[in-house]
Amino acid sequence: MSLLPPRSICVCLHVLVLYFQLQESQQTVADFRRYIENHTRNSEDLSRKQVRIYQLYSRTTGRHVQILGKKINANGEDGGKYALLVVETETFGSRIRIRGKESNHYICMNKSGKVIGKPSGKSEECIFIEEFLENNYTALVSAKYKGWYLGFSRKGRPKKGSRTAQTQQEVHFMKRSPKGAAEWSEDFRFTPVTKRLRRARRLKASPHAG
Repeated sequence: MSLLPPRSICVCLHVLVLYFQLQESQQTVADFRRYIENHTRNSEDLSRKQVRIYQLYSRTTGRHVQILGKKINANGEDGGKYALLVVETETFGSRIRIRGKESNHYICMNKSGKVIGKPSGKSEECIFIEEFLENNYTALVSAKYKGWYLGFSRKGRPKKGSRTAQTQQEVHFMKRSPKGAAEWSEDFRFTPVTKRLRRARRLKASPHAG
């Protein structure tokens, strides 16, 4: 019985190693593509689910950002109905839309840098990017107009985006839970609300319902 020479054995082992590496590489690529495909398919659902509600405390005024409709200022009282903000995550990451729960208007910034409220938040002018600062404050920069921040003067009036910078106290905010936060939590779950659940809530709210 003839044995393979050492050189042939080495060649065979090398071929086997290359084969297994190729198989592993193909499996990794397949898993990554499947991951991207699944997350792309579900991104719309996830963006609808990622909803938070809080207040934005202004460092300059010592009060809260409030959306009155078209007009926006930073003079809102803690727990005030116009200071309750519904923050919608636009995509994976820190791109957000901010809507007033009471007024149902979005914070937007137009091409001249003016901060205004709009009933629709679909425009990129209504998308902001969260920047977390070392002093534990948060800054919100326009997704469309780079370097323009949401900011308010000491009197609570909106500043033009072109006159803002990340280092200014006028653009520093702190996220705060509203007073009575527990009563709002049921409306902002991370799971879809089904018709059956809506009916159960109505029955719970109406003790005389038969």
